[in-house]
Amino acid sequence: MLWFLVIGLVAGWLASQISRGSSFGLVGNLVVGIIGAYLGGLLFSLLGLAAYGTIGSIIMSTIGAIIFLWALRMVTGRTPAK
Repeated sequence: MLWFLVIGLVAGWLASQISRGSSFGLVGNLVVGIIGAYLGGLLFSLLGLAAYGTIGSIIMSTIGAIIFLWALRMVTGRTPAK
């Protein structure tokens, strides 16, 4: 469980850096990363892909978190901070 939270935190932070948005803080990045992990896992399984190991989990979670942040910005109408 602790490892899942660490991966979620890293994925949330990476997604906020890649998508040029501001960080949501420790708890916000953790939530974004955990939602991204679920979304990434769902998308990977739909595409017939699998993530192995810690690096694979971080990549999958980060991809899911980026998609989640994109969808969140589409709904809220906010643009990324520059």
